[in-house]
Amino acid sequence: MVNLSIEEIQKSIDQELLNFENKFSNSMKTKVFLLDKITNYIVRRKGKQIRPMFVFLTSKLCGNTTESTYTGAALIELLHTATLVHDDVVDDSNYRRGFFSINALWKNKIAVLVGDFLLSKGLLLAIEHKEFQLLEIVSNAVKEMSEGELLQLEKARKLDITEDIYYEIIKNKTASLIASCCAVGLASVSKDETLIAQAKLFGEKVGIAFQIKDDLFDYGTEEIGKPVGIDIKEKKMTLPLIYALNNCTWLEKQKIIFIIKNQSHKSKKVTEVIDFVKSTGGLEYAINAMNKYHHEAIEILHQFPSSLHRDALEGLVNFTINRKK
Repeated sequence: MVNLSIEEIQKSIDQELLNFENKFSNSMKTKVFLLDKITNYIVRRKGKQIRPMFVFLTSKLCGNTTESTYTGAALIELLHTATLVHDDVVDDSNYRRGFFSINALWKNKIAVLVGDFLLSKGLLLAIEHKEFQLLEIVSNAVKEMSEGELLQLEKARKLDITEDIYYEIIKNKTASLIASCCAVGLASVSKDETLIAQAKLFGEKVGIAFQIKDDLFDYGTEEIGKPVGIDIKEKKMTLPLIYALNNCTWLEKQKIIFIIKNQSHKSKKVTEVIDFVKSTGGLEYAINAMNKYHHEAIEILHQFPSSLHRDALEGLVNFTINRKK
């Protein structure tokens, strides 16, 4: 297993990331002072750049980074950032990655308009460079993310999510974005549809494992993270909970569902659900599922020629799965 720090992974594509940062900043420029101020704020509070890293490292599996690769990475960041800005409005969230959200600083109306601006900039960037295949890949991901969110909201009302529905939700909501990063990276250097599909499937497996890891944070152990119960409070049916509800008595199931529906605002009741999931083997089941998808992703990756960049990409996958927060 390739284990690298995020700094070591970034170093393998440091020039690409530097070039991308400049190109992405330029793609956000506008003549409207307020909008320029907000987009500058967005650029300054960028995270670890995981998505562009997936794009650039995947592109290097079969060639060298091209101008199309930079366009694809910027397209993904613009459209994804737009969805995050809109998500914060929908969720009435005041923070994003430890910083104030756009709606917290400039109110909802401006935040919605900023999200619309970012979406249009992404579309125009793809059209300007005639990158219609990349636009199709990323637009499909945004559509699937919206469908996943809506399906989750629909099922949260009844708490009737089966494991199949759960995987459909996270495949759309989370995995589609990482899958599109990898598909865009490969499509920017090759027209081989088989290789593009292979890269997309690799990203999808990574995305599913990533989301299951995120599920586990909600229950937490000393090794996994702090038990916060946010998903339970928001009535989200995660894999550990689904397994636990399918492997208990009818009375236990009714009791837990009643708590989630009616008492999830009470910390003691949330702790009761967490303890129930742990005692029923939900965490172990989810960890095994996460490891399965992680292993399948690495198997697909190893079908590509061995290289330093393939090792860096494997290190990035392992970093996302083994992260502590």
